[in-house]
Amino acid sequence: MLRLDRVSAGYGRAQVLRDLSLEVKAGEILCLLGRNGAGKSTTMRAIMGLLPLMSGTIWLGERSLSALPAHEVPRAGVGYVPQGRRLFADLTVAQNLEIGLMARQSGPEVREQVLTLFPRLRDRLGQKAQTLSGGEQQMLAMARALCLRPEVLLLDEPTEGLQPSMIAAIREVITALRAEGVAVLLVEQRVDAVLEVADRVAFLENGQGGAVMSAEALRADRGLVDRYVGV
Repeated sequence: MLRLDRVSAGYGRAQVLRDLSLEVKAGEILCLLGRNGAGKSTTMRAIMGLLPLMSGTIWLGERSLSALPAHEVPRAGVGYVPQGRRLFADLTVAQNLEIGLMARQSGPEVREQVLTLFPRLRDRLGQKAQTLSGGEQQMLAMARALCLRPEVLLLDEPTEGLQPSMIAAIREVITALRAEGVAVLLVEQRVDAVLEVADRVAFLENGQGGAVMSAEALRADRGLVDRYVGV
């Protein structure tokens, strides 16, 4: 389980997160919703140790992630697919996957499992990442993160700019990971897409935690979407 306990963080003197508490259980998809600038991506970066905390603690089970340097957080079992993917563009698909495997010394069986989830990548192992379509690049970013054998997977806008067939393929993988017990924290602006896969939804407003509710309850009361996400 991933747990944020009264976390405050920001950029220099600019505080973005204010006493944010949040938890994602094993085998659960929790979606983080909020307006632009609410602190969603900042939350992801804070979890990964890419931002120093001003206060609070981030836990993975009984282990404090906030006590680790940033390069140790993936080794602890946290996979991260940032907005914009951040692949090694000049490296091949196979080389990008190899970098993911190295982080936790994963074996070839993990690579095979990942390619089974993303069969499209198997046919493109020798291609450079920059030659892939946008959807294929997103698949590669997710596949690289899964090479860590993560207990927790952070996904920041994974369907942004993708065609419906690619969105459907990524959604299938996310739900398969949930079935395997992976905790998934998902930032997504497409509310309708979120409600199809999420178990719970947590709202962020001005860097502070808002309502947390089941996706089923949100489908029954869309007013909260307008309150926290509407313009």
